[in-house]
Amino acid sequence: MALAMLTALFMPFSSALAQTQPTGFQFLEKPGPYAVGLKVVNQYDRSRKFPLRLTDNLKAAVAGPRPVQTLVWYPASGNSGKAMTVGDYAQLARTEIHFDQPDENNKWVSKVAATANAQLWARRDAPMADGRFPLVVYAPGQSSVAWDNADLCEYLASHGYVVIASPSLGKSTRDADDNLDDIDAEATDISFLVSYAKTLPDVDMARVAVAGWSWGGISNLYAASRDSRIKALVALDGSMRYYPGLIKNSGIIHPERMTIPLLFFTRGYLSLEDWNRYATADNQGPSVLNAWTHGDLWTIHMLGMSHPEFASMYQRANSDEKFAENQMEDYDRDDVNVSYAWVARYTLGFLNAYLKADAAEMIFLKGRPAGHGVPKHFMTVDFRTAESSP
Repeated sequence: MALAMLTALFMPFSSALAQTQPTGFQFLEKPGPYAVGLKVVNQYDRSRKFPLRLTDNLKAAVAGPRPVQTLVWYPASGNSGKAMTVGDYAQLARTEIHFDQPDENNKWVSKVAATANAQLWARRDAPMADGRFPLVVYAPGQSSVAWDNADLCEYLASHGYVVIASPSLGKSTRDADDNLDDIDAEATDISFLVSYAKTLPDVDMARVAVAGWSWGGISNLYAASRDSRIKALVALDGSMRYYPGLIKNSGIIHPERMTIPLLFFTRGYLSLEDWNRYATADNQGPSVLNAWTHGDLWTIHMLGMSHPEFASMYQRANSDEKFAENQMEDYDRDDVNVSYAWVARYTLGFLNAYLKADAAEMIFLKGRPAGHGVPKHFMTVDFRTAESSP
């Protein structure tokens, strides 16, 4: 529901005039020094219950432990193993709940059918590179698949990060809804994945960040508010900006008390009239970003990107007609490809600066975008340093 509402909220009134765009999604960033491996681990959180199947009379669900299909991207030492395609990722959607009983009707297989043969960087079960690397837990959008930003996850792994993700499930249903119980469910999944990472030999548990798109960008705040292992947050047009009422009503999330750094990307222009048109109790409340005063705050406004365009697999799934519906002003698909690449680069710079203490990357973040080669009128970068704690 949240993605649908946000998509409607962000739809420009001029979209009917948009021309059909000639090209699809392309990830323009170059890989880092590491090859990328991918492991898929089917595991359960046995501390929580989840309805795994219906009884024979189809009236009651039989509960079992919560399934957590876990994807682990990591720096690899070679290019052995099968290269992942878009279609290979889509097949994972069939076994998110029932690991040994594929869902033959999963919509993702058909949604990305046109690009199913496109090859990405990751190779299944490639040997791990030597070393211990910072951890990034990626939280997908509401009800989305773990790999909705596979390009970004692979990109970070190629630059020396272990990236872990699982699907966005509701508390007791496959699809999540706009409520605190389902936010809590994804936040608990995040902490479950952080704990799982302790079992991996290549993870440095002293350096942990959580990145999230859309609904994952409110669940990661929820997780960080109660999990001190999380040292930094990245929000890709995160719902923490759009649902301050839910945050206020949670009673446990206090942005004004957070002391960790936050990198927040916002989508293109959103007018006061748009805000008013879609106002609800859930999206009325104190601004999270305004309250974020005791942790460093980076706000990057991507002028040509709509909300769905912060997830690479949603871009691949979008037809030209769907792109035109969400198009921001006259920024075409090529412009969005350039913009997404800069989202990836600034995410990497932020993580390098705060998890790897890379001084050069802090200078990069503070530099003018045009000085790095960002085209004019594509993005703005605002930085507010943390105030001293009272």
